[in-house]
Order: sequence, then C-alpha cells, then structure tokens
Amino acid sequence: MTANKIGIAVVGTGFGQKVHIPALKEHPRTEIIAVYHRDLDKAKAIASEHNIPHASDRVSQMVTIPEVSAVTVATPPFLHFQMAKEVLHAGKHLLLEKPTTVNVEEAKYLYQLANDKNCVTTMDFEFRFVPQWLQLEKLLRQGYVGQPRLVKIDWLVSSRADANRPWNWYAEKQKGGGALGAIGSHSFDYIHWLFGPISRLCGQLSTTIAERPDPAESGKLKPVDADDTCNLILELADGTPCQVCLSSCTFQGRGHWVEVYGSDGTLILGSNNQKDYIHGFKLWGSKAGEDLAEIAIPDNLQFPKTHDDGRISAFLRVVDRWMEAISRHESLVPSLREGVYSQLLMDLTHESNVTGTWVDVPDLNNLL
Repeated sequence: MTANKIGIAVVGTGFGQKVHIPALKEHPRTEIIAVYHRDLDKAKAIASEHNIPHASDRVSQMVTIPEVSAVTVATPPFLHFQMAKEVLHAGKHLLLEKPTTVNVEEAKYLYQLANDKNCVTTMDFEFRFVPQWLQLEKLLRQGYVGQPRLVKIDWLVSSRADANRPWNWYAEKQKGGGALGAIGSHSFDYIHWLFGPISRLCGQLSTTIAERPDPAESGKLKPVDADDTCNLILELADGTPCQVCLSSCTFQGRGHWVEVYGSDGTLILGSNNQKDYIHGFKLWGSKAGEDLAEIAIPDNLQFPKTHDDGRISAFLRVVDRWMEAISRHESLVPSLREGVYSQLLMDLTHESNVTGTWVDVPDLNNLL
C-alpha cells in the first residue's frame, strides 16, 4: 500500500462500481484494498478488472484486512444496517450511501455505535457539494431573498416510468425501495441544510404502477408496494411553507427544481437533465420583481475536473470531506447525524401517509 494513503474497502458493486471505485481510484488520498460482492467469483472478477488486491463475499472478513482503515457501503438500503454495523464494530471509518437504513431506530443505533467506536462517518448527500447548490446556499445565507415566503421543490424523473421495467428490491417498501428513499432522502437533507429544521409535515405516498414483471418468475407480474410518487407539505421551523413533489414515473418530467420566493427576491435552481442528476443545473435570481437572470458560479465553487458521469465529480468532493474528517478525527457534516435526520423525516412521512394527518417533527438534539 502506498504511504500516506487511506486503505478503503468498497462494499456494493452497482453504484459502487459505477461511482465509488472510479472516484476512489482517482482521489489522491485513497487506495482501494478490497471489494465486496455477495458472489465471490464476481467479487474476484471486479477486483481483477480494477487491480484491487482483495475480493470477498463477507464484510466481516474484509474488515479484518490490516490495510483497510475505512469502508464505503453502496448496497441496497435493507443491507445497510447489518453491513455498517460490522464495519463500525471493527473500528473502521464509514461512508454510507442514502437512504441511511430502513427505519430511524437502525440509523440511531449506527450513530451511537460510531460515537462509541470513535469512527468517522460520512453520508453521500451529494447535492451539498454541487457548484450551483453551493452558490444557492451562499446567496441564501447572504439574505438574497430576504424573509422566505415559499419554498417549492419538484423532482420529477422518468427512471421508472416504464411499467415494463423489471421488479427488483426498489419495488418493495420493506427493503427501502421507492422514490421517497431514493430521492426524498436527498431532499430532506438539503432542505435541512439550506433552510433549517422542519417543525411538522404532511405526506402522501402513491404507488401508481402496482405491478412489474418479475425476471425470477419468467416475467410474471409481481405486486409493487413501494411508492413511486410522493407529495409533501412541510412547515419549516421559522414558519415558512415548503411544497415538495417527487416522482420517478413521470415521462418528460421537468427534472429537479428548487424555487425560493422571499420578501426581497427569488432564487430558482434547476436542471431538466434526465440522464445525469448532477450535471445540468443552472441558478437564476431576481430582486424585488425584476426579470430573472442567470447567476454566474464563481470559479472557486466549480468542480476542478468535469467527469462524463457527474456523480463522480460530486462524490469526489464527498470523499474530500471524509478524508478531512478522518485527518481531524471527528465526523463532519454530512455525517450519520444528518443521516438520522433524513431517515426520521422519511419515517414520519410514512406515518403521515398512513394516518392522513400532520405529524410533528421532534428536535434532532432530543432524538439522539
């Protein structure tokens, strides 16, 4: 292993192979030591392809490799808790994909375990590191819009609009599937980051495509119980109303947009890019009713390198933050603490959907 580098094990080879592995190979402070796949032969093939020294089908075995100091977990949500628990029990630092777990009790357990084991944790909440989003945050802090009057978020994509797309874990609520987990987890995190905590919420979850063909059963239709559309009304702690509409089944959906309307002006951030959810954002602003105009992004906020897959560009900045946190021996935002909050809001959305009522959101400090 190269001196002054952190040895990393990568768990999960879907998003892990597309984003984690190329980013970690490129990052100057990380060296991939091991890769996990539940099929050992596939793990060995991936390791060989990427020149990774170790392959394994057991997380418990990977974390015993002396050179491994930290682990990234990019498996489906229902596997996060057990895998992250094994990583943290071994005293290894953790970078976890969203959604954090399948319920807030699991997320809280991981947070406390990381504290007990002095492990540095990071959540892959990528939008905190995208240039246009960083500029939006800066302008909000400077008071560009004045007192916010309304926040409106649309995230409408077509990734699962085709009813013939095969059934997999994403279609199963119990396994953490659905639009709320896939994109709502991001939205809850960046709402907290940009606008502060939420005092209460009211949510409606819909499953508009109720069956999908199951490849394991020769295409026989299998029921879907995970949501593909989510509508939310939030009341922020400062009283600002926030409307959120999320859907993964909208042909020609408008993409991802955040609109902030205030007493002194308006900021609109958006992208209609359906193929890359990081590239394509632009930011517009207007003061006191003037025409909207595009706002330039300062050079210091731009990605130092633009990758064909924008997720790699953003993930590299997440890794930067993780490496800084490891050097400082303390978890930095976004950590499992932010992961707990995002998971809490998802759980409360499910509660609101079942009861048909507004649900109060407890203070995070009282929850942990």
